[in-house]
Amino acid sequence: MKFRMPAEKPMDSKQPPAARAQAKKTNKAEMTRRDLLRSGAAVATATLAPGVTLMAFGGSPAEAAAADAGKRWGLLIDVSKCQEDCNGCVQACSEENGWESTGHPETDAQWIRKVTLKNTATGHTQSMPMMCQHCESPPCVDVCPTGASMKRADGIVLVDKHTCIGCRYCMMACPFKARSFVHEPVVNQKSHAPRGQGTVESCTLCVHRVDKGGTPACVEACAAAGHDAIIFGDLKDPNSEISKRLAEYPSVALRPDLNVNPGVRYSNFG
Repeated sequence: MKFRMPAEKPMDSKQPPAARAQAKKTNKAEMTRRDLLRSGAAVATATLAPGVTLMAFGGSPAEAAAADAGKRWGLLIDVSKCQEDCNGCVQACSEENGWESTGHPETDAQWIRKVTLKNTATGHTQSMPMMCQHCESPPCVDVCPTGASMKRADGIVLVDKHTCIGCRYCMMACPFKARSFVHEPVVNQKSHAPRGQGTVESCTLCVHRVDKGGTPACVEACAAAGHDAIIFGDLKDPNSEISKRLAEYPSVALRPDLNVNPGVRYSNFG
């Protein structure tokens, strides 16, 4: 992959030598400021496999703008139906999006993970999946210096890997620890879920499926296992199954004190 640096501004031959030297320094400084983020993103995405296009997964600003603003996609997770020994949602996400764990959770990709909650007063434990919460006011978007972290009009929060420079500010800002940094070279990528060494990634709600009228892989896997613990749907549609369930039964959002209004809700905590 070749990267072309922009041409410098022409110098005025009539200027005194000192003025020309100063102008050259200023020109280089302007070029550095202008191209820092762009060149950083190019280096970060240079390890993408041949034929894999970053713009194919709803992760570009243009595709984000084209999302249906009349919808807000979200998940409702019934914790009482989530089996502690079941890892089907995690496995389905891994297979669908081409990431895998190597036994090093501190550095491995974790688009979705199972966590166990324990009531310290009673000792009761519950298992549940944790992923990007697709917040209405996502902290990751607020701190991103390049605009790579973005929220689509339909509420799905994504990372544009063309402009991600791997600074990891979004990882520090996320209160749910839902983002991962790609440390190792990436091989055998999925064309619908591009990844790049040196960039940040997280759950996309299987946006490539959603944009074609489908549902996330984790939802299908949970249903196939007979648990039906995860419901996906349009939070703005009062007639959708997820909206009806939310209206009928109590649910909670994680970290309500932050006022980020997550698109993922949990019900039936013991």
